[in-house]
Amino acid sequence: MKIALPVLLILALAMCVFNLTQVDWAAPFEEKSGIALIGTMASASAFLLISILMLSKKIASKIKK
Repeated sequence: MKIALPVLLILALAMCVFNLTQVDWAAPFEEKSGIALIGTMASASAFLLISILMLSKKIASKIKK
């Protein structure tokens, strides 16, 4: 779990950046751009959730000591 969470965090960030490059900013809600926006929001949510999990694990380890 020590290695998995940072790896997942980096993958979520990479997916977010990749999906942002796929958006056609002239028409962001058309076909493929809409899918890229959904992917961006999903990967940003995953990034946020993993960050919260890592923070809660740090807090839990400090409380136990």
